[in-house]
Amino acid sequence: MPYKIFVTRDIPDEGIKMLRKLKNVTLDIYPGEKAISRKELLKKVKGADIVLSILTEKIDKEVFEAAGPQLKMIANYAVGFDNIDLKEAKKRKILVTNTPHQNVAETVAEHSIALMFALAHRITEADRFTRAGRYECWGPKMMLGTDLWKKTVGVIGAGRIGAAVLHRLHDGFGVKVIYNDLKKNPEFEKVTGAKFRTRDQVLKESDFISLHVPLCPATHHMISTREFKIMKPTAFIINTARGPVIDEKALLKALVNKEIAGAGLDVFECEPLIDCDPRDNLELRKMENVVLTPHTASATIEARQAMSRVAAENITAFIKGKNPPNLCIIK
Repeated sequence: MPYKIFVTRDIPDEGIKMLRKLKNVTLDIYPGEKAISRKELLKKVKGADIVLSILTEKIDKEVFEAAGPQLKMIANYAVGFDNIDLKEAKKRKILVTNTPHQNVAETVAEHSIALMFALAHRITEADRFTRAGRYECWGPKMMLGTDLWKKTVGVIGAGRIGAAVLHRLHDGFGVKVIYNDLKKNPEFEKVTGAKFRTRDQVLKESDFISLHVPLCPATHHMISTREFKIMKPTAFIINTARGPVIDEKALLKALVNKEIAGAGLDVFECEPLIDCDPRDNLELRKMENVVLTPHTASATIEARQAMSRVAAENITAFIKGKNPPNLCIIK
């Protein structure tokens, strides 16, 4: 049986090469780096048996109907599923897969820790200070930051990525590590020395808090006004998960009121906008104690190629009549 595969954005080539080797497959790849428009997406999915989607595309009932009844699979090029209407997919018996990989977990863990160091040592602030020609003389109180050494780092969500963060911190940086997840993991605790805490305890005890949870109704605005008030005024929060996990308005107020020391953000609530409401005169971009990156926590050649291969492996398994290795079980 011939399969028509539509890829909503050009992705790293290893997975594409794998798909091109498959028999009876027609591959249509939307060209360029820019996101496909909604209008173009609805047009291009028509007649597709499989859609290899990117996390920036909302895949919902409208897309399923535009594609047609022959659509059988959405292979999401992302670790999460929050851009896909899973209930609608289940209703239509459309399989949904994602692209988790240990390489991706390690890469995002590195980025999360890099944000911690950037905040603690005021790296980006010092870079701007130096580039602006303001460095005139070394001084014992100039640009004082804080150490990560001997601090407490709390992780909320100890899946692959959260676990990788804790492993690295435990093995290399002499920090106390605590975590919160849906349940305790004794084996994991034995290896990393991490201690289980309630979410509030993680917020209260940590000097650095790193978020690694999927976006779902239970985690939307999981960190808001109440949570910021629980945190230490010297604590930093890191988010490489999904933007809406943090209530942006509450974060801005917490930063302005010095309820927390700073934030390292790779994702944003109204992404790609950096500020949801530009009229409130509270801009993350203007805050010196905030480090911002454009959703690039997994942006290494190794991680993105791994995701490309996993997407292709999921599609290949489906075409060969097997269960895709990263099938989403929709409840």
